[in-house]
Amino acid sequence: MMNLEIRQLSTTDRQFDEEFSQILQRGVEFTHETDQTVADIISRVRNEGDYALLELTKRFDSSDVDSMTDLEIDADELESAAVRIEPELREAIIVAADRIRRFHTRQIEQSWVYEEEVGSRLGQKLTAIQTVGIYVPGGKAAYPSSVLMTALPARIAGVNEIIMTVPAPGGEIKDSVLAAAHIAGVDRVFTIGGAQAVAALAFGTQTVPKVDKIVGPGNTWVSSAKRQVFGYVGIDIVAGPSEVVVACDESTNAEWAAMDMFAQAEHDDDAQSILLSLSQDKLDEVRDCMQNMLPKMERNLTIANSLAKNGALVHVRNYEELVAVIDRVAPEHLGLMLENAEEIAQMVRNAGAIFIGSDSAEVLGDYCAGPNHVLPTSGSARFSSPLGVYDFIKRTSIIHCSREGSRELAKTASILAREEQLTAHARSAEYRYLDNA
Repeated sequence: MMNLEIRQLSTTDRQFDEEFSQILQRGVEFTHETDQTVADIISRVRNEGDYALLELTKRFDSSDVDSMTDLEIDADELESAAVRIEPELREAIIVAADRIRRFHTRQIEQSWVYEEEVGSRLGQKLTAIQTVGIYVPGGKAAYPSSVLMTALPARIAGVNEIIMTVPAPGGEIKDSVLAAAHIAGVDRVFTIGGAQAVAALAFGTQTVPKVDKIVGPGNTWVSSAKRQVFGYVGIDIVAGPSEVVVACDESTNAEWAAMDMFAQAEHDDDAQSILLSLSQDKLDEVRDCMQNMLPKMERNLTIANSLAKNGALVHVRNYEELVAVIDRVAPEHLGLMLENAEEIAQMVRNAGAIFIGSDSAEVLGDYCAGPNHVLPTSGSARFSSPLGVYDFIKRTSIIHCSREGSRELAKTASILAREEQLTAHARSAEYRYLDNA
């Protein structure tokens, strides 16, 4: 029988802080070797363009490609893929897309302006980013949901052109991914993956357009590339391994909690699943369920490795400690399988997405609830937000001074400029009120 290994901790343990800190020391780790390899790939693509993309795709994806036309999928093929997939799957993609649109449409903001008594007008102009690149993972599995979650908010924001890259190992790509691209309104699709795809989007090649921002999750190589091209283009986040914190109490269905832990752990060995409870009996019950269920899971080795490496069952003494531990983790996903879930949700400060109540399975957020599944990881929910329409919008300040308003502001600006010893600044302001006095 496959044995479950997972840490069991309590906030009353003398070494709790140290042991829990060790569990949280994970995320995107960039070794010098990885960064250097990625830098070399970026340099090649930047200098050699399409030639480098073809050679790197042959090497890393084992794809037999002779020209860039082999790496681009035209609009007719995207539409054909949407026809070829099973009707049930097509309907699921359409339903998910509709829900994602409905949610993200509510994020649309408007430009604004206000007028001061002296007639000056100040405001903020909102403009959509012109061209966006979306990276869709495609190495170990197909992710049509990632297509929807990245492309639809960009389209809703008003982005002019959406360029999608997705790896196709062996030249194979699932129709579901292409169908999702068609349904989401992606403009161009290239079967390019890894750091070379990020470089192509950041700098452009003879065939791949240069974009203004790159979004979407990827592996360590992709994350390193996004980090290195930031500044030449915008990026969303440097995503780390997936993670969930599940909080339970005596009312929680132990099998449901166990499966929610498994659902996160099956991503890969680096995924993290943490279970919190005021009840040690409930933690023990969930652990027993996990032990019984593990051998029956299709990805049981990955789940077992993930739980042994990064998982934990944590006993807390009260709700204040529960919330403190949650905020310390700042998890990508937070499942509150509690009777007082609404109350606890209001107390939590740091989480990418909160799933309130046992019926709100985290997996629903992955696919079709509506909110975005591109979320801050590795504790970055302390300062980052889910991907949204606002990520594809630029804000420009508007300053339109009246003659009277200019005189008032110029005096203040002159004083501050001279304090900072920037005399040209000061004189530029003084021209406005001395000449007009």
